[in-house]
Amino acid sequence: MSFAPQIKIPATYMRGGTSKGVFFRLEDLPERAQTAGQARDQLLLRVIGSPDLYGKQIDGMGGATSSTSKTVILSKSSQPEHDVDYLFGQVSIDKAFVDWSGNCGNLTAAVGSFAISNGLVAADRIPENGICTVRIWQANIHKTIIAHVPVSHGQVQETGDFELDGVTFPAAEVQIEFLDPADDGEDGGAMFPTGNVVDTLDVPEIGTFQATLINAGIPTIFLNAEEIGYTGTELQDDINADSAALARFEKIRAYGALKMGLIQDISEAANRQHTPKVAFVSKPKSYTSSSGKQVTQSDTDLLVRALSMGKLHHAMMGTAAVAIGTAAAIPQTLVNLAAGGGEREAVRFGHPSGTLRVGAQALNENGQWVVKKAIMSRSARVLMEGWVRIPADSF
Repeated sequence: MSFAPQIKIPATYMRGGTSKGVFFRLEDLPERAQTAGQARDQLLLRVIGSPDLYGKQIDGMGGATSSTSKTVILSKSSQPEHDVDYLFGQVSIDKAFVDWSGNCGNLTAAVGSFAISNGLVAADRIPENGICTVRIWQANIHKTIIAHVPVSHGQVQETGDFELDGVTFPAAEVQIEFLDPADDGEDGGAMFPTGNVVDTLDVPEIGTFQATLINAGIPTIFLNAEEIGYTGTELQDDINADSAALARFEKIRAYGALKMGLIQDISEAANRQHTPKVAFVSKPKSYTSSSGKQVTQSDTDLLVRALSMGKLHHAMMGTAAVAIGTAAAIPQTLVNLAAGGGEREAVRFGHPSGTLRVGAQALNENGQWVVKKAIMSRSARVLMEGWVRIPADSF
């Protein structure tokens, strides 16, 4: 019996924010995977090591969490006044599909660095020393993102003293601007798809809850922690070790997606794991983070816990942070009320690994809330570069 040989594909393994992923240049992918479709999805599944019924992704580059089962495809931008097109694929761990329905805000921090280092940004736009402004077209959601990447001696500077809760070692700070982050595309339409800043969400056999349903950064369902039986200080094991709780959250997520217009039937939620996210908020409280760091009540404006791909996230998704900042800036949302209400342009929120500050500028124009941009700081670093190998007959 003969077996197909392995092929090798140029790739870079990068950390961006509190996530890790495998980065590719579009032109480096095998020809049949350079266009969207089954071949591309099968290739990325094999690279990451999915589907893995053991839930470990041992035979691939994935780390068996929503934060580490990620892929990025980059190319010179097809859009005017942009440098790079950024396409993000969230790879399911135990199922054979790649979710292309949203962005990864954490890995966005690595996009600018990769683009500079791999010839996707024009040389005359890269300073010898200083900050390189990389104009990113986020192809999943059709939005512009600006990354401010430090450069030293003509090379991306990755080391520094910027500390990010959820990441062990300090690195160089990368400021990210999400321009016009509210979703005005085909999924969900307006920032508030129901037209309300707070809705009543009915979930059969689970209950009826207040919810803020928002399309900003990524479609997100915000709930009050106390209303669903939590304090807002929970860490990962408090939620992820409780299979019944995870099932409840998934049902809430599915009915929230239906109310937001993201799906037409509840059954569709199973194949749309990446979006929407579900998160719960509470007023500030003191707690001990997952690293043992003490977060006091005065350290934060509110607490937020968010689930991604069916599990409580160890820190906070970057796109969900945009949703948090946006919702906090709009009076009377559940996020705004948890932060004390009123008008604000920035919040510092507590998450399982510590705290994060995010800013957003909201305006009421003709009775509709709009957000011009949301801003946060992350960091990024190349972990490994070279080639990934997969069997030639796997896609």
